[in-house]
Amino acid sequence: MPAVDLWDRIRRDLVWSYPDHPTVIAQRAHYLKQTGLFDALSERASWYLHYIVERVEERDLPIELALLPIVESTLLPQSMSHRSAAGLWQIMPRTGKHLGLQQNWWYDGRLDIRDSTEAALDYLESLNARFDGDWLLALSAYNAGETRVKRAQRANAKKGLPTDYWSLKLPTETKHYLPRLLALAQIIKNPQAHEVTLPPVPNTQSFTAIAVNGQIEVSSFAKQLNVDESLIRRFNPGILRWATDPNGSPEILVPVEIADQALALAQSLPDTPRTQWHRYTIQPGDSLIRIAKRFDLEVALLRAANDIKGSFIRAGDTLMIPTGGESTLLADGRRVYRASMRYTVKRGDSLYKIADRFRISISDLVAWNAIDPKDYLRPGQSLTLFPSES
Repeated sequence: MPAVDLWDRIRRDLVWSYPDHPTVIAQRAHYLKQTGLFDALSERASWYLHYIVERVEERDLPIELALLPIVESTLLPQSMSHRSAAGLWQIMPRTGKHLGLQQNWWYDGRLDIRDSTEAALDYLESLNARFDGDWLLALSAYNAGETRVKRAQRANAKKGLPTDYWSLKLPTETKHYLPRLLALAQIIKNPQAHEVTLPPVPNTQSFTAIAVNGQIEVSSFAKQLNVDESLIRRFNPGILRWATDPNGSPEILVPVEIADQALALAQSLPDTPRTQWHRYTIQPGDSLIRIAKRFDLEVALLRAANDIKGSFIRAGDTLMIPTGGESTLLADGRRVYRASMRYTVKRGDSLYKIADRFRISISDLVAWNAIDPKDYLRPGQSLTLFPSES
């Protein structure tokens, strides 16, 4: 009979056990002294963990791996470490790129629930194969890097010492990493023995994907669904800006409870970019509040669109003004924005030439396309542009 509680489903298949190892005991004590931790984990688990468990089981992997995002991020997909590892699975930027995760100004696949899970499980399976099926070594490599673990093995082998995980000289963080996972598994396996109450988590999927025709402005989409924007962002943490990537995935995740309503809304929207742009030149006497009111925007959105931390703006500088729906006109009849466009790089093009041609800044051009200013452009390469108003 299928489990009603997701924790029950997980604990049925938990098999790893190192209860008497001192580092596991220490990590178990660390978990148990954190008041309210398991209440918070259960709430977050109700959002994300079912999907992860499903993917782990479909791949026939140890269920312990489904608990790894708790160790990595306490199930907070927006988490970022001091080393820039990000997401549920705390994937480094370079590792994410190697795993095929898209990372640009609009979107970070390391934060995406589905994409990051697929990439992390791919990586873990690959590491497990490289360490001859030893999951303890594979997990150590996930944390410390394959090269470092291999180096520690070679050092032990030269001294005639064992090369298993428990015998290796690894960084302190890595020596605590695996015991933390094992301690967590022990607590979930038998919460009563550790005087822990695990609030039940429904053994059902909390979100589903719906197809969209183009770029979606998150706040507007949520408002039309009569839900808080934070609910949409909860399941789409990879969206870094106010709108989806105009050239990204044709899907967005929504709570299952509003899936039909969201799909109907998405299908009713025209197959055109939802968010369009106006480059506004700041005038003497302007303030963020005044500009936001003029364009019917939230000040917070205006700040986010232009990476403004405080309230200071300077006359003569330009701001990107996001606008949804039909175009509006200024008092003198000029259109207040232009839609995004795709530009195909031609032979002889450079960032400077393209920026000059479309009257945009090089810094905007590289930000919109997540490229390095030092990179060479390739003929045939596709770029996203938001041309200046005419």
